[in-house]
Amino acid sequence: MPVSQSPSETSPDSLSGTRVLLIISGGIAAYKSLDLIRRLRERGARVRPVMTAGAQAFVTPLAVGALAADKVFTELFSREDEQDVGHIRLARDCDLVLVAPATANIMAKMAQGLTDDLASTILLATDRPVLLAPAMNPKMWSHPATRRNRETLAGDGIGFVGPGRGEMAESGERGEGRMAEPLEIVAAVEARLFAFKPIGPLSGRRAIVTSGPTHEPIDPVRYIANRSSGRQGHAIAAALARLGAEVTLVSGPVTLADPKGVTVVRVQTAVEMRDAVLAALPADIAVMVAAVADWRVADVAGGKIKKAPGEDPPPLRLTENPDILKTVGHHAQRPRLVVGFAAETDDTVDNGRSKLARKGADFIVANDVSAASGVAGGVMGGTRNRVTVIGRDSEDSWPELDKDAVAERLAGLIASRLD
Repeated sequence: MPVSQSPSETSPDSLSGTRVLLIISGGIAAYKSLDLIRRLRERGARVRPVMTAGAQAFVTPLAVGALAADKVFTELFSREDEQDVGHIRLARDCDLVLVAPATANIMAKMAQGLTDDLASTILLATDRPVLLAPAMNPKMWSHPATRRNRETLAGDGIGFVGPGRGEMAESGERGEGRMAEPLEIVAAVEARLFAFKPIGPLSGRRAIVTSGPTHEPIDPVRYIANRSSGRQGHAIAAALARLGAEVTLVSGPVTLADPKGVTVVRVQTAVEMRDAVLAALPADIAVMVAAVADWRVADVAGGKIKKAPGEDPPPLRLTENPDILKTVGHHAQRPRLVVGFAAETDDTVDNGRSKLARKGADFIVANDVSAASGVAGGVMGGTRNRVTVIGRDSEDSWPELDKDAVAERLAGLIASRLD
């Protein structure tokens, strides 16, 4: 079942935010997995590698791990990794499982449901889309047993890319069985991922997420803004989509790639953001993450305000922006679950709890964005966060995590609360 998408259709950041579990099985084509990892990562994918014993005879875990910038998993009965049922975690903590190369042996195991190593156990335990890049001798590929296994796997919904025709590793051998080239596989990953509609605990639910800063114009050149990067909001939108939600992301001006599987509405100002959020109602979930400017300039200058030598700067008369979280929390079409974020520089939990009641939210995610927070790189504009999730009768302080991990954890909390 080769895919029709051509390698030229892939583009930088085309896989931004996606998580690929790459299983490398034991064939000479395993050397291509090194370039495949590089190609996936340069398009923004996180690649977590699993290697069979046979694969380690062709390429080393050291090389694979260096290119993936992640741990290489090799053992089913690893004392360290199986403390938390690691094979199940690996099977689920991804957006797609890619087997490249996929040997005749691993295809046979999959077709029969056999599990005698980490790779085959993951493949039986996963509920994510699976894509195979077969690679084997032409006679093995055309053997009736392999043909039966291919048909079984295709009937089970497994995707294939390749194999192609050409010279084999064995001298004088030629035919169908060459593993697809890395860029072909990348194109197939994209096609497989974005044709796949996740079925998860939030399937059938609609969510609205706001993200990033707002820019409030002073004149055609200048504006009032803040240091929000949008990383946390975008990560939450992606995490909700991975759980099956239909997500509308209302984003202020950011430099991030759009999360896959999410409808993005781009705005500049707080008023535009409020209007876009209200237009997206009704919804089941609202997560208001954006760092919305509290004030805007009352009279925006039509032309650039000029400096005049010896004169004081012109006064800026400010007016209050709409409170989007409060508007949603008290709206006639209020979502079942409303989550707000509170970026504070002092009395973080007390201020967050005050906002919870005042704004009509179910949860406030409070974080300390001051220089004294101790979060590596700072919260606003950084990649890590430390939050306290405040409910009407609960308070849960999370450890410092990267923003993707905060998003996954919050999405899980939302799903459990709706259930």
